[in-house]
Amino acid sequence: MELIRGLHNFAPRHRGSVVSIGNFDGLHRGHQALIARLRTLAVEHRVPVTVVCFEPMPREFFQGASAPPRIADLRGKLRDLAMFGVERVVVLPFGARLAAMSAQAFVQQVLVDGLGARAVIVGDDFRYGSKRVGDLALLKAIGEEEGFSAEGLGTVELEGERCSSTVLRAALAQPDLDKVERLLDRRYRIVGRVRHGLKLGRQLGMPTANVHLRRPPALAHGVYAVRLAWPGAPEGLPGVASLGVRPTLGLTACLLETHVFDLKPDLYGQEVVAEFHKFLRPQLKFDNLDTLAAQMQADGLAARAHFSKNLIPS
Repeated sequence: MELIRGLHNFAPRHRGSVVSIGNFDGLHRGHQALIARLRTLAVEHRVPVTVVCFEPMPREFFQGASAPPRIADLRGKLRDLAMFGVERVVVLPFGARLAAMSAQAFVQQVLVDGLGARAVIVGDDFRYGSKRVGDLALLKAIGEEEGFSAEGLGTVELEGERCSSTVLRAALAQPDLDKVERLLDRRYRIVGRVRHGLKLGRQLGMPTANVHLRRPPALAHGVYAVRLAWPGAPEGLPGVASLGVRPTLGLTACLLETHVFDLKPDLYGQEVVAEFHKFLRPQLKFDNLDTLAAQMQADGLAARAHFSKNLIPS
């Protein structure tokens, strides 16, 4: 998959594409339906499947710290888009300049001049341009003049409820991992690169692979039974993970700490994928490290029991 960062990196070879635009946060079933339609049109037009998204997401730019938490960071989003057959992703830096761009200028510079769009598909409630004045009707009108088709994809429902990032985010916050899996048609995952930490897990008998999360994800803080995958173990191995800010240590940075059972792999610098299987308990503050260590061992046993019950070797 090719990644294009910013309008200034468009090249003549990027012209000719079918395009969708949006945040694609979480890549739930609604997003998947949109991409499936995009892939069909790509075959008809014999051009690449292209997605345009924004970094940061517009709500993060306008709302700052009060914006809803992300379902997936950019790394995880790109990984999922590639998995569903997207061949080219344009990431536009969203700031004051892009926010002030008119809807007509956005379409002209991105879809016409930059990508030479043959067809554009968006959600039927998609808005774009300064003050969100651009809608599907305007997109269709410009498309008639510039030679591309435009269509909106209707709502995808699951069990009588609209499949959306808002619904998915609420399920993650509970956390209701069964509902999350139904909305995603796969288990929830966090992708990141392993960095050095305090080495506290090693001192307490449970060494962990630590992923520092710049933005806390939408998933509720707590302890989970997970499978951790990396290039040396692409199918993943079972373990137990803590997601949160480590209140016992008085820290505030969000961290994913994963202990892989019966194995002490050297994962520093490697990209790992944590797949969440079961919520075990919420994040707690302990009086001392001995109490924390005892609870960590109990968490490990609970996660092992989950995988043993579900016939996944631990």
